[in-house]
Amino acid sequence: MNGHGTDVRQKALTLLRSGAKNADVARTLQVPMGTIGYWKHLDLARRGESPGRHDPKCPRCDGRDLDEPAYSYLLGLYLGDGHISHYSEHRVPNLMITCTESWPGLMNDCEQAMQAVFPDNSVCRVRKTGCRNVKVYSKHLHCLFPQHGPGKKHERRITLAPWQQVIIDAHPWEFIRGLIHSDGCRITNWTTRMVAGERKRYEYPRYFFTNVSDDIRRLYTDTLDKLGVEWTHCTRNGNPFNISVARKASVALMDAHVGPKY
Repeated sequence: MNGHGTDVRQKALTLLRSGAKNADVARTLQVPMGTIGYWKHLDLARRGESPGRHDPKCPRCDGRDLDEPAYSYLLGLYLGDGHISHYSEHRVPNLMITCTESWPGLMNDCEQAMQAVFPDNSVCRVRKTGCRNVKVYSKHLHCLFPQHGPGKKHERRITLAPWQQVIIDAHPWEFIRGLIHSDGCRITNWTTRMVAGERKRYEYPRYFFTNVSDDIRRLYTDTLDKLGVEWTHCTRNGNPFNISVARKASVALMDAHVGPKY
């Protein structure tokens, strides 16, 4: 059973038969798009109108072209705020990236990257309190994100497959941007100095990246090293989970390729 009443299902089928898109029906009725697609498939099959099997190709299994810059960005988002799950009532797993409502531009970038990596699959947004989950369903998610596994990311080993490292090396700024957009920020710090006997306030920008996983932080700092960006550990309450970029030249590099969230 899928947990949705027959009234909701019938409303969905009525909308679908009138020509509404799966994503619009899912958003209107607050039902996962995978469920809407499954209901539509069964309805078409019962009426003898089921089309040929939808079987999008995979870059890893079938050699389909992969938008590597988009993938590098999406991988950064996944390692920060994303996870893969497989609901019992759905035929395939889903990748979900949680995006706060405060950054609509980031949400758009996430959706565009997800659609570029999975051009033959539908991408949807599911509204939650204060945020939206950007989602895509695909049976090839584990092929493209081999870091998936049981438990939380910081409780298991996270390493890149050789083919992933090749992509990150070719598109490092996209990867850094994805990590910052998920678990990072650009802030303005301030301090005071005595100048000619007068205390003056100075402000300066700074980037932070915070992640509990030692492996994910290492992927971030290793990529910064290759880009010539200087960074430091910023331990808070005894926890070394924060990476700071504060030197002027390095912040300028980050500003040129990443910038603040929007």
